[in-house]
Amino acid sequence: MSEQQRPEVSAESAQQAALQIERSLQYGVSRKLLEPLDVFAARNGSLDLFGLAGPYEGEPEGPAAEEAAEVLEPSLDYAAETGLLEENTTTLRDLLEARIMGMLMPRESELVRRFWTTAKTEGAERATDDFYRLCIDSNYIPMARIRKNLYWLAPTEYGELEITVNLSKPEKDPKEIAMLRSAPQSHYPKCLLCIENVGYAGRLNHPARQNLRVIPLELSGDPWFFQYSPYVYYNEHSIIFDREHRPMTISKDSFGRSLDFIDQFPHYFIGSNADLPIVGGSILNHDHFQGGRHVFPMEKAPVEESFSHPDYPGLKLGIVKWPMSVIRISSHSRTQLLKVAGDILDVWKQHSDPENEIYAFTERDGVRTPHHTITPIARNNAAGEYEMDLVLRDNRTSDEFPDGIFHPHPELHHIKKENIGLIEVMGLAILPGRLKGELEQIARSLTGEDTLDERITASTEHPLHKHAPWIRESLERTGGGLAPEAAEQLLREEVGRKFADVLRDAGVYKRDERGRRGFRAFLQRLGFA
Repeated sequence: MSEQQRPEVSAESAQQAALQIERSLQYGVSRKLLEPLDVFAARNGSLDLFGLAGPYEGEPEGPAAEEAAEVLEPSLDYAAETGLLEENTTTLRDLLEARIMGMLMPRESELVRRFWTTAKTEGAERATDDFYRLCIDSNYIPMARIRKNLYWLAPTEYGELEITVNLSKPEKDPKEIAMLRSAPQSHYPKCLLCIENVGYAGRLNHPARQNLRVIPLELSGDPWFFQYSPYVYYNEHSIIFDREHRPMTISKDSFGRSLDFIDQFPHYFIGSNADLPIVGGSILNHDHFQGGRHVFPMEKAPVEESFSHPDYPGLKLGIVKWPMSVIRISSHSRTQLLKVAGDILDVWKQHSDPENEIYAFTERDGVRTPHHTITPIARNNAAGEYEMDLVLRDNRTSDEFPDGIFHPHPELHHIKKENIGLIEVMGLAILPGRLKGELEQIARSLTGEDTLDERITASTEHPLHKHAPWIRESLERTGGGLAPEAAEQLLREEVGRKFADVLRDAGVYKRDERGRRGFRAFLQRLGFA
C-alpha cells in the first residue's frame, strides 16, 4: 500500500505505537537480545519501519514482557490498522514480525563468538541452552503458536509412542492464495536450508528469516551449520545443514559426520532422513541432519536379538524390538563402529530377499533403479559408547501400493498418509491439524451425542467419511454411550495403535517368522552370528 493510500494515523495511535517500540526494546534488553548500547540504533530502525517521527516520551510502565508475542501483537495490529500491512493475513504478519525482531537481534558474528566462548569456558550444554533460549526469545521459535499442538503418549506393544497433532502451521487463507498468483517468482534462496536464509526478508511463499541465527561447525573437515527448527517437534529440535546446496546423500561420510557432531555436542542425538523419495524427508535437495535433546521411544526400545562378529570384539550389534527394521550397533571404538555401519549400508543397497518381497533394484526400459537406503541415528549411550540405530528402508511401489510398498497402507491414510521420515521412524507421530476437529466429532459419535449415519457414510465430502469404518468398528466394540473423557482416551489410544501399524507398514522385514528369518540372513551375510 502506498503512502498516499494509507489511512491517516491519529496522534494517540502513533504514541501507542511508539510505546510498543519502547516495550519491545525493554524486552530485548531483558532477554539479552540487545545490549543497552544497541538500543539507540534499534529504536531508530523501528521508528523508521513504522513511519514514526519520534520516540515515546517517557518510560513504559510495568515489568518487561515475558514472551515476544506480548510485544509483537500490538505492533502488528497497528501495522494492519495503518496500512503498513497490505492485508492482515498470517503470512504478512509473520513477515513483518521477523523484521521487527531482527532489529533486536545480535549480529551473526557476535552471537557465534559468544556461543563458542561459552562452549569453551562452560561447556557445550550451556552454550546450546543459551542459544535455544535466544531462538525462543527472538520468536524464531514461536512458542505461543507451538503450544497449540496436541501431544500425548499412547501405550503399544513397543512401549509408549509419542503423538502430536500439528496445529502450529496455519493454513493459507484465500487472500494469501490470491496474492500468490501474482507474486513475482524467485529462486533465492535456493531452499529453506541454505545459509543465505540468514537475515532474508522473506516473501509470500518463503518465510522471513531476519531473526534466524546459525552456528558454524566443521564436520569431517567440511563447513556445516547448526540451527534450531522453528517448529520444534521435540525438545531442542535442531537442524545441521551443509554449507553447499547439494542433495541428500546417505554414505559412510554421513556416519562420520554424525559422530563428529556428537563428539562436539555429547548431550544431543543426530539423525538423518533417508535420501530417496517416499522414504525420505520433505527436503531432499539440501544435505542435512536433525538433532536435539530428546529421548525417543525407539531409543528406549530394547535389543531383542544380539549378534557378534569375530573381527569386531567389543562391538555389540542387535535387532531392536521395533515395528520397523532397526539394527543397533554400539562400541567404544569409533573406527570399529564406522566400519560396520558402512558395511551394513553397502550390503543393504545391493541386498534382495525374494522370500520377503524385498528387492534392491527394479529395471524398466533398460533403466536400473536403486531402492535401498538407511535412516541413521547416532548418540552417546549411557555406557559412554558410540551408538547408532540403522533403519533399513525400501522405496519401491507397486500397482497395489502406488504410494509405496513400505509406506502407510491405504486403510491408514485417514490418520497418516505422509512420508515416514526420521522423526516418525523414532516413534513420534506428526499428524495433520485436521485430526483435532475430526477426533472431537468422532468422540461425539462414541458418546451418543452424534450418530454414524448417511451424512457421513454416503458423502465423500464429509470430513468423517474416511473414518467411517473406524467409527463403526469402535461403536461395535464399545457399544457406544461412553463418557466424554472415556471416548477421548479411547481415541487417543486407538491413534497410537494405528501409528504402530503405520510403522509396521514401513518396516521392510515384517515381525513374523519369515521376516525374522530374512533379517537374520541379512546379518549373517555380513558375518554376524
